[in-house]
Amino acid sequence: MTRLGAIAGVTSKAISDYEKGEYPPSAETLERLALSTRFPPGFFFGPDLHEPTPKTASFRSMSRMTAGQRDAALGAGALAFMLNDWVETRFDLPAPDLLDLRDEDPETAAATLRQHWRLGERPIKNMVHLLESKGVRVYSLAENSVEVDAFSLWHSNTPFLFLNTLKSAEHGRFDAAHELGHLVLHRHCGPHQPNAEKEANAFAAAFLMPRASVLANAPRMATLKQLIQLKKLWIVSVAALAHRLHSLKLLSDWHYRTLCIEMGQLGFRKNEPEGAQRERSQVLAIVFGGLREEGVSKAAVADQLQIDSEELDKLVFGLMLTSLTGGRQSSGRTVSAPPDLRIVK
Repeated sequence: MTRLGAIAGVTSKAISDYEKGEYPPSAETLERLALSTRFPPGFFFGPDLHEPTPKTASFRSMSRMTAGQRDAALGAGALAFMLNDWVETRFDLPAPDLLDLRDEDPETAAATLRQHWRLGERPIKNMVHLLESKGVRVYSLAENSVEVDAFSLWHSNTPFLFLNTLKSAEHGRFDAAHELGHLVLHRHCGPHQPNAEKEANAFAAAFLMPRASVLANAPRMATLKQLIQLKKLWIVSVAALAHRLHSLKLLSDWHYRTLCIEMGQLGFRKNEPEGAQRERSQVLAIVFGGLREEGVSKAAVADQLQIDSEELDKLVFGLMLTSLTGGRQSSGRTVSAPPDLRIVK
């Protein structure tokens, strides 16, 4: 408030009074606020947004982020809620099909959800597409910060998941599976209970790399070269695969430590070897493609929402930039059950 007040030429108390609705800013102050925040003046007089709170949102890595980074991500989540409401008035999106697995251990929960979704032991070729087909609303994090990996929450009985697009594809897939674990394991008990992060990690590993599939395909005492090739089957990081093999007793403690040292020396913790293609939203691509066919421009969407168009681009994996301007989109992997989507007339 102090910084914003200084930019707008008013006190921090005045900013607080504006937010509380005590009195409106002058036209000159409003213009300075709009310029400094890059939000249209009409945004400040719109309906109050439903903003997620730190208590309801599960963050992939709380230890590495500042409170400011966390709150910025939550603020972007409020914009995503607003955009999602706008989309749902025009399109029928897939209904949520998640289970309440709070009483299950992570390994059993992952196997149960795979069975419910009829995935069997097959590798998941695209996590974002799978989640969207099961009713999870997937958006990209608007804040360009590597410290904020991902977060998820339930909002009005709808699951939301936000992914960082600055990380590797393998990292993003594990983040998505990790947050899925929170959504099915911790919906009613909260994502900040003891061991919640450990449980979500175990769920993600089991969901992406099913036990039977790993035991059938992975050799004992695998070399790093073998792991780099094998990780492509499940599209996970070489570090995640090594950890999974160790948990399933396919790597000894000594061999696992040796592999971790080797991966660290080669920089594989930050730069994934032979990385996969980044996953993007399929539902949002369909939505914005449909809008384009109806002649609805990106500027028109932004104007209706009273939000800067660049803010929307950040939330939707940059798809608006391509979909509504006719640019070419990069192709992504497909899933066996694409979302059932239709325009509501």
